[in-house]
Amino acid sequence: MATVKKHDFVEIEYTAKIKEDNTIFDTTEEKVAKENGLHDKNSDYSPVVICVGENNILKGLEKQIIGKEAGKEYKFEINSENAFGRRNAKLIQLIPTSKFRQQNIQPMPGLQLNIDGMFGVVKTVSGGRCMVDFNHPLAGKDLVYDVKINRIVDDNAEKLKSLLKIHLQIKDAEIELKEESANIKLKQKMPKEAQDEFRKIVEHTIPNIKKVDFTIPQEENK
Repeated sequence: MATVKKHDFVEIEYTAKIKEDNTIFDTTEEKVAKENGLHDKNSDYSPVVICVGENNILKGLEKQIIGKEAGKEYKFEINSENAFGRRNAKLIQLIPTSKFRQQNIQPMPGLQLNIDGMFGVVKTVSGGRCMVDFNHPLAGKDLVYDVKINRIVDDNAEKLKSLLKIHLQIKDAEIELKEESANIKLKQKMPKEAQDEFRKIVEHTIPNIKKVDFTIPQEENK
């Protein structure tokens, strides 16, 4: 059976847990998500295709997948430093309660906030000040991933669909391949900057596709 190399596209399924208490925080299986109170009706519970070494998933997980065999299941342990980092005391801040009230926010422990583009959780409220933790919720946690490496993906159309989904959240594009070129037919408009950036990603990850064109709605209606 083939082993996974850097820059391979692979289809995987996984369930991720916090090591210390076995709390499941992420999964590709809908049944597991429902059983653990994680289910989101907008999420797509199915195997995912990633390009290994491109930070499509946690870097510490990618490193452990390299060299493993397709068609097998593995249990990977990832320490906090290779997961979401250590907890940083500097990211726990005291913020005047008045700042929240100016925005009609009533702070209370457990409230999740976005302040100046940073995600934080209110820990305590007392004496006119709130303690807000801007650390990632999983910072300082060792993790365990149960991973099934289903297969290595060879089909270029499937590779392109995975890149569209990961980088642009597009799931419904039609793809036509002809020799070393690809035409991607979209149902929605896409800025030219996004098209150019996606071309660079394809050039880097699927080198045998030399040219990528987009067919977008406004071009069809001319």
